[in-house]
Amino acid sequence: MCLRWQHTVLFLSMAWTNPAAAQTAAKPAARVNGEDVPLAEFQAVVDLRPSPVPVSKELQREMRQAAVDMLIDDLLMRQFLRRNVAPVNPVDLQKEYDKLHEALKKQNKTIDHFLLEGKMTAEQLRADIIARLQWKAYLQGRFPEAEIKSYYEANKVFFDNVLVRASHILVKFNKNPTAEDKQKAKAKIDTIRQEIAAGKVTFEDAARKYSDCPSREKGGDIGNFPYKFIVVEPLAQAAFAAKKGELTDVVGTELGYHLLKVTDRTAGVPSRFEDSRDAIRDVMAQEAELYQRILGEQRKTATIEVLVE
Repeated sequence: MCLRWQHTVLFLSMAWTNPAAAQTAAKPAARVNGEDVPLAEFQAVVDLRPSPVPVSKELQREMRQAAVDMLIDDLLMRQFLRRNVAPVNPVDLQKEYDKLHEALKKQNKTIDHFLLEGKMTAEQLRADIIARLQWKAYLQGRFPEAEIKSYYEANKVFFDNVLVRASHILVKFNKNPTAEDKQKAKAKIDTIRQEIAAGKVTFEDAARKYSDCPSREKGGDIGNFPYKFIVVEPLAQAAFAAKKGELTDVVGTELGYHLLKVTDRTAGVPSRFEDSRDAIRDVMAQEAELYQRILGEQRKTATIEVLVE
């Protein structure tokens, strides 16, 4: 802390005596639709991502570019929410502060500790909470009650945190496969399945011998996974429909033909729709890539100036 304070005093004294240095100190990292991204916020992000080993100047530039891009996206989203969502109710804002305070209290920490660890100011924390509440309000308008209820019922195993463990065999297509390529791949995996089902070969040995998936080195084991976001949907549906020890039917995807064997199942914890509304909307937004699509649209019309290298 002493060294950081000494450097700050030195920098400020230079800025006071040097108008050019003062101008540099006030210069933002970027400007988005006329609104500044403060240099201090940019530097805080860079400092939070230190490299364990020395990196080249080119990689340093790439890391700095990634940091400024992240802050530009963040500001674009805040601007979008300010235009499309009503201002946050002060009562709701205070509730979020109270929740944070209680969570930190259980860790024997204070808000000041939280700010110090995150290298953020009280104003930045307030802005983050407001953005979070506005995003929640936006999703409430985007995904109405009936829609999230239907989604919840169709995907309850995910919200119950049920996990399946499975082993996997993949017969890949060639790049830009012809109908004949697909037919050959299907015939191959059908034969593999028949041999496993007849007990002529174990699933693990078949995976080691035939699979085009890197999991073949482990006998096809791909570990535990939830119903969403880890494996592609057709594979998840097949795995979660099977009982422990069962082979799935052959599943086709853009990558090739797949065969799964369920080796374990974790029951999870039953969820309640009434307690899950916000989580459901978050999952629906993630699945629809809503955040990314909004940012893509905002960038098309935004005026963006990057002022750091």
